[in-house]
Amino acid sequence: MSLFPYGHATHPQWRMAAALVLAQLRAQMALPDYARHPTLGLLYITDHYATQAQDILDFLTAELPEVVDWSGTVGFGVAANNAEYIDEPALAVMLCDLPAHEYRVFSGVAPLGLAFEAHTALVHADAAAPDVAELIADMAARTDSGYLFGGLSASRHGNVQFAVSGNGNIRGQGLAAGVFTGGLSGVAFTREVDLVSRVTQGCLPIAPVHEITEADGHVVLGLDGEPALAVMLRDLQVTLDIDGPQRSPALQKALEVVRATLVGLSAPGDASLDRQGHFGADVLVRHIVGLDPVRQGVAVADPVQAGMRLTFCQRHAQAARADLMRICAEIREELEPETLGVDLAPVRPREPAPLVTPHGRRVAGALYVSCSGRGGAHFGGPSAELQIVRHALGDVPLVGFFAGGEIARHHLYGYTGVLTVFTTPA
Repeated sequence: MSLFPYGHATHPQWRMAAALVLAQLRAQMALPDYARHPTLGLLYITDHYATQAQDILDFLTAELPEVVDWSGTVGFGVAANNAEYIDEPALAVMLCDLPAHEYRVFSGVAPLGLAFEAHTALVHADAAAPDVAELIADMAARTDSGYLFGGLSASRHGNVQFAVSGNGNIRGQGLAAGVFTGGLSGVAFTREVDLVSRVTQGCLPIAPVHEITEADGHVVLGLDGEPALAVMLRDLQVTLDIDGPQRSPALQKALEVVRATLVGLSAPGDASLDRQGHFGADVLVRHIVGLDPVRQGVAVADPVQAGMRLTFCQRHAQAARADLMRICAEIREELEPETLGVDLAPVRPREPAPLVTPHGRRVAGALYVSCSGRGGAHFGGPSAELQIVRHALGDVPLVGFFAGGEIARHHLYGYTGVLTVFTTPA
């Protein structure tokens, strides 16, 4: 398995952007370290191109006939090594050099067959699907490891997904030509595909950890045996003067603070919320969607139950930066456990070299799915988030997109990033 060719470009006309990407791909495929005959393409477009999704896919499949399998989706932005294209017309493509028997493209009209033994899977899901969380959990249960990675499509012009299989034409595909809406699609991998994946959180707790002692559906009614609304107001140090003037300064300030606050949730008995400095991977960050003054409850955007742990949190740029650096270091640690220390310092040259481990493996390609609420602006400058990843991993092939929700394991996350690297013998 060689390095994965990749390309990215922005242009008001999709055909010009696709031509620029195609030129990059062909130039890399002519280099000795890169794959000459890749068969799996990952395609990500911004929603500016959503209505031309079929035209883009048709163009690429015609120009790259050797790439017989395609997967991807649309986002508010797309990512590449050291670059972010957010809220502008752009696309990114990576061609993966994987043996055909080690992966399988699937979609809603062509589910993963029982004969294929999936170990992990890249998943793209429609953010508008009402049962998306259940679909993700069901897909995770179909894999040996229970580990998924990917994200929800994000678009103002249609949540499209790409799914094309050269495995003898997708059975049941009918007249569909590889562009779908609804449900989920992606690529399942066997255990022979060597990859490492991590989740990075982007929020910081601003209050103690509480146990949910009473709940009703999405409404938290009790925290540590006290009314949940009272605990939240005490943690946030605000008051809701409901009996006072509707637009009193104190009330307006309290509402602004509540709107800027989220909740971190973890399962009963899980210690992820006890970790200092960042949330553990099992913490789910959700919005506060309403208050219930009558029952003294706090409504959140996820079902809750007694015994779960909860803390109030806010988005925090420095915490997000530190946690992103942490997962990059963890990935490097897993790939090169004997070289911790000086070798794990950020790469200094202007053009970082690809990460090669002392055990004879290197990163063939990487996929990064980040929340549409993150990106360079949140990290302090244009493309700052992807620059952090490049600084830590080196100059490796990388594409991705900015999603409406991030998928890792069997969870659906928010305000996170999911970094996955594919490795190959050096």
